[in-house]
Formats: sequence, C-alpha cells, structure tokens
Amino acid sequence: MPTRVILTYSDYAALPDDGRRYELHRGELSVTPAPGTRHQRVIFPLGSRLYEHVRARGLGEVLPAPTDCILSDVTVLQPDLLYVATDRLAIISERGIEGAPTLVVEVLSPSTARLDRDRKMRLYAEHGVPYYWIVDPETRSIEAFALAGAEYALAARLTSEPAALPPFSGLILDPALIWS
Repeated sequence: MPTRVILTYSDYAALPDDGRRYELHRGELSVTPAPGTRHQRVIFPLGSRLYEHVRARGLGEVLPAPTDCILSDVTVLQPDLLYVATDRLAIISERGIEGAPTLVVEVLSPSTARLDRDRKMRLYAEHGVPYYWIVDPETRSIEAFALAGAEYALAARLTSEPAALPPFSGLILDPALIWS
C-alpha cells in the first residue's frame, strides 16, 4: 500500500504561481478551477457591503480571495471572503491569516459546491471559525452558520427579504443589491 504524502505550509508556499487555486486540506493538495462570472458577480457587491460596514464601525478587517487562511501547518484554505474581528487582528500577518478568522464566506460554483458544503465546512468547524456563510448564486440565498460545539448550526438564511446575518446584527443585507 502506498504511503500518503502529507504536505505542509512550506510545500504549499513553494507551489508555482501558475494561476491555479491551491489549498491544503489536512495535508492533501486541492486544486480548483478559477471561479466563473456568476460567482464573481456575487463577490463584489457582498464583499463591498461587508467591507464598508466593518470599516465604518471599526469592527476589524474584511479581505477577499486569494488570501491564505492558515488554519494549521497542513490546512491552508482560501475562502472567497473573510472577516477578522478587532479582537483577533493579531492573526493577520504578511503571509495571510494565521488562525481562525471570525467569518469565512464561500460562494458556491458548480465545481466547488460539494467541497464547500462538506469538506471545507468540516475543516472550518474543526479549526474553530465561529461563523460560516454559504452563498448560493443558483438559489439566490445565503445560509449563515454559527459554530455550536464541534459543528455548525444554521443560524439564519437570506433569501428574498432583506435581513441581518450573524455576526453582523447591524448590517441589513438587501438581496436585490447582491443578486443584481
């Protein structure tokens, strides 16, 4: 039986800058294609709203992909958007986010939907990321999960009516602006 090679952050950092999206999932290399335009059309309005809300209130930092989220030496993910609250700002370094951000946001694409809903959700929970949003351009919905013990529980859902999603009780997201 062949021995499984466990890659580390230093192996990951040595990968070529070839335009591919690489991640490490418990030491296993994951490669996904670049996102399509539907995905990107959601990132900008959602990321802009989060960024402006957080910046105006001094709540921390919002960063877009590609930003390395180094959860351990063998788990490095690149969420589509991430938020680091003020009390966690020390985890931001030049090489990326070194630890659990407050919120990660993944926008589903046909090629990544299963990965985002399954493996990445487990990895974020395992490493203590308090909030996880799954944005589905197909159903025009955002599911907001909150960490409850060792796994996520659905805390709120944005569909057709404006709503606030945790951890941002003061930010009302308007679906009409996100899905325009």
